[in-house]
Amino acid sequence: MNPFVKFMASTAGRITRIVAGIALIAWGLAGITGTTGIIVAVVGALPLAAGLFDFCVFAPLFGAPLSGPKIRGAK
Repeated sequence: MNPFVKFMASTAGRITRIVAGIALIAWGLAGITGTTGIIVAVVGALPLAAGLFDFCVFAPLFGAPLSGPKIRGAK
């Protein structure tokens, strides 16, 4: 299994995605004005949702399942 996918499925990876998502949303809404800020905030919702709901959007690119528990269960 790819080390990147393994990390992203771990607890530390989930926390990283949640923090990155919150940071992108905050930056988009408070730090960038106009349409670009809204786009950045919407893009930030993806890593936030991925961390909260335990899925990895990059895993299928490496041949792994989308679900975090399935990734952690694979050896």
